[in-house]
This record gives sequence, C-alpha cells and structure tokens, in this order.
Amino acid sequence: MGLLDRLKKEWFILGIILVITAAKWEPFIGEKGGPLKPEITITYIAVSTIFFNSGLSLKTEELTNALMHVKLHLFVQLFTLVFFPTAIWLFLQVLSLTPVNEWLLKGLQTVSCMPPPVSSAVILTKAVGGNEAAAIFNSAFGSFLGIVVTPLLLLLFLGSSSSVPFTSIFSQLFMTVVVPLIIGQIVRRYIKDWLERKKPPFGAISSCVLLMIIYTTFCDTFSNPNIDLDTFSLVVIVFIIFFIQLAFMLLTFLFSTSKNSGFTPADTVAIVFCSTHKSLTLGIPMLKIVFAGYEHLSLISVPLLIYHPAQILLGSVLVPTIKSWMLSRQKALKLTRQPKVPL
Repeated sequence: MGLLDRLKKEWFILGIILVITAAKWEPFIGEKGGPLKPEITITYIAVSTIFFNSGLSLKTEELTNALMHVKLHLFVQLFTLVFFPTAIWLFLQVLSLTPVNEWLLKGLQTVSCMPPPVSSAVILTKAVGGNEAAAIFNSAFGSFLGIVVTPLLLLLFLGSSSSVPFTSIFSQLFMTVVVPLIIGQIVRRYIKDWLERKKPPFGAISSCVLLMIIYTTFCDTFSNPNIDLDTFSLVVIVFIIFFIQLAFMLLTFLFSTSKNSGFTPADTVAIVFCSTHKSLTLGIPMLKIVFAGYEHLSLISVPLLIYHPAQILLGSVLVPTIKSWMLSRQKALKLTRQPKVPL
C-alpha cells in the first residue's frame, strides 16, 4: 500500500519520464505537422484549456487582488526582460573566448530576450500552491510585453532588419490567454456553488495538459534534423542552461525572501517561476520571423529548444521541495503573528 501511495504522489514525475521516452521512441507523432497536430492542439487548444481551467478555478477576488500587486509585477517584468538579457550578455562576453559554437551562444542570448511562458510557470505555481493569480497575470502581461520588447531586444543584442507582425502575434495571445480566462471566470459565476461542493481536480487536469506540452516539445527536439553541431558545444550548452536556471531561481528566491521585500511565501513561488521561465510557444515563431533567411537559424533555436523542457523538468523536480518550504514558512509566519498569552 505504501508503494501505491508513493506512485500516486509521484505520478507526475513518472508521467514526465514516460512522455519523454515516448517522444524519443516515435518523435514524428508529436512533431509539428505530425498526427497530433501540435501547431493546433498545443498552440491553441492546450494553452486555451490551461487558462480556461485557471479562470474556472480562480476566485475572482484573488485575480482582482493580483492586479493591484504592482511591486511584484514590476520585479518579475524587470528581471525577465531587463536584468536577464543584460546578465546573459555579460556572461557571453566571457564564453565567447571559449571554443563553444558561436551560434549556440547567440541562441543563449535569444533565450534571455524571451518573455515568460503562458503555461508552465502558472501550472508549477499552482502545483506548489503559490500565488497563482500573480503567476497568471505576469505570464499573460509578460507575453503581451514580449510582443513588443522581445523583437527590440533581439535587434539590440543580435541585429536584424526584418519587420515583426505584431498584430497576428497579439491576436493569437488574446485568443489563447485572455479570452479563455475571461470565459472561465464567467462560467465560474454560474456554477460557483457546484465547484465548491464537488471540488474538481483542476491541478491534475493542468498537469495532464502540461505532460502533453512536454511530449510535443521533446518530439520537436528529437525530430530536429541533424545539424552541424559538435557534441562538446551541445553538452556545454545543456550544462550552462541548467546552471543559469538554478542560479536565477536562487537569486530571485533570495531577493523575494529578504527582510524588506514585503513578499509572502506564496508570492515568492510565483516570482521564482515567472522570472526564470522563458516561452518556447512565442519564442520559436518569433525567431523565425525576426531571423527570417538566417543561415544559422536552426543552431540559434537549439538553446531555446533545450531551455523549455529543462525549465519544466527542473521546476517539476523542485515542486515538492518548494512546497515544503512554503508550507513551513507560512506556518512559522502564522505562529509569529499570534498574540502572546500573558503568564
């Protein structure tokens, strides 16, 4: 029985292993243009499902309160769209002296310019029990900002003369993020009592959708044509990506838990995930638009293809640890606020 309970608890991590194995075995099924049609099922249906699910499960007053948390939003957006790309640019000045493939290094810079994703940061924040409303707002708002800011950052750090179709990207974001969220909130108003009585497994539904996203992401990664890439450079880039993610997660954690930060433990969870995650869904189309005709576009795309599954894997593995920290921290804060009983 103990093993069964353990399997129930760790089902998501087991699911990740299974979908990656399946993607490696037959990548054509979930690759772009494959039988699963991820360009429709993931880009539109899966992302829309996540935000409809969030709209349905999220109390309207919590989302309203999240809009007012200006300090948190300012920190996340400045970190991900200003500090992140600047820090990576400085780091790459050192890496450029090494024998690592220069186009992979340029790819690392493009990763740093990307906005937060519209799915993984929200799902991982929800899995921990953090400030989901703040994660939703920052993922959506960061993505809208990214439509304008990301191409400008790419032009600033790497240079390109291509024009970017802001209207089509903006309309896609609006239809897959904002509209499902609003519909979810409207539906919630009419079935609020039923939801509170039945308590549907919103977390499990979102996790299943995330497994689908992981599967198709790895299908794309494994089916990527064999490009002119030395193993040394690839291994170094994978190591650097995990190092960057861990370092930035630690940095945001230390800042948001400092004495004068004013952030709650639940806020910290949203900050850690939203500040360090980068969007593949927006990223790859954006790279294809901004670097249209680039001979080395496939190499520039590799770090983003690695970063996206890496952030989901790393985040998923850290969920139990972060959840344990958050609950113990909340308990400690609750005890310190209790009035002392006079002797």
